[in-house]
Amino acid sequence: MGIISAPSAARAKTQWTATGSSSNPDAHSAGVEAASAALSGDEAKLLVVFSSETYDLPQLLAGIHEVAGDVPVIGCTTAGEIAAAGPGSAGVVAMAVGGPGFDVRTASASADAGLREASAEVAMSAARLESSPHRVLLVLSDGLGGDQQEVVRGAYSVLGAQVPLVGGCAGDGLKMKATWQFYGQRVLKNSIVGAAIGSQGPIGIGVEHGWRAVGDPMVVTASEGNRVLALDDQPALSAYLKRLGAPLAVHDDADAFTHFAMTHPLGLSRRGGDEVRFVAGADFADGSLNCIAAVPQGSMVRIMEGDSRSVLEATNVACENALSGLRGRAPLGVLAFDCIARKGVLGDEGIVAEVERIATYAAGAPVAGFYTYGEFARTHGLNGFHNQTLVVVAFA
Repeated sequence: MGIISAPSAARAKTQWTATGSSSNPDAHSAGVEAASAALSGDEAKLLVVFSSETYDLPQLLAGIHEVAGDVPVIGCTTAGEIAAAGPGSAGVVAMAVGGPGFDVRTASASADAGLREASAEVAMSAARLESSPHRVLLVLSDGLGGDQQEVVRGAYSVLGAQVPLVGGCAGDGLKMKATWQFYGQRVLKNSIVGAAIGSQGPIGIGVEHGWRAVGDPMVVTASEGNRVLALDDQPALSAYLKRLGAPLAVHDDADAFTHFAMTHPLGLSRRGGDEVRFVAGADFADGSLNCIAAVPQGSMVRIMEGDSRSVLEATNVACENALSGLRGRAPLGVLAFDCIARKGVLGDEGIVAEVERIATYAAGAPVAGFYTYGEFARTHGLNGFHNQTLVVVAFA
């Protein structure tokens, strides 16, 4: 029998959030349990679901639908789940928002024609919101679907700077094979799902990574999108491994390389600071590195490093910045999108400490989220895709 967490809920006069989770090994039962706990209030407007990819996903969504009925559902698979009770790796976590103070529109789009086009289509949902003083577009994308900065560009082409963008890239428990997105009862692949959320209360967003650049910079002398072909005129893979003094095991073993690279990202030098790029894999045949977002040819990169202290300090900063956006109000609910690489740095004890910090900042309000393959947080300007970062979204 799986573990069912005690439901967590917070309510204001006109709006509420609530969460539920389950680690029941039976997919249908897990869906029923998580949705039942989350959908504890009247006039539910949205249910967001984060689930291990090990479940029978159609059965999971069938169980959720049994409880949710016509409540809109979006979600995705994960590299681990986050709830106020602690982190998990083989369960399902759900957050519901409801009450007349929330207004929600959902959409999904296939990325077969491109991530930018799909994101623009999903972003149109925000245009259908009734007038709300506070809005945010929540998107969940295929974490292995290409240059994720295109998701930001697509949303921006529709919404401009008026509506902030938040969310994360779906995972598959670090298998790096396929991720899945949920829309209603449908299990999708190579897609983007989203929810435009309008709120009568403020919405705060915080983002911080906790990594620092070390060593001399390298020039990206050849790249194609999110594939880095050469660094300093050397095959990218060999230059990367040599710079790190990597153990022999990661030179020709895909799984070993993924776990090693998870804690050794690239820092892409930008005017406003380093943008972190998750090195998701390598092609041992052509010597290239595969990143989650584009690394332009001619750019300068450095190896990034972090430790438990710097990562947990970043957790504090992200939470504080999210809460500062609530204008003195208490949080009603918190969503957390945390990169799987930060989980790799923190280890089992560290991720428990991190989630405890998030829950402490939430001050008893419901918390839900997942470990991602990349994070979205565009609050100003065009850039808004992040790697190895924690994004915290607080509702009041």
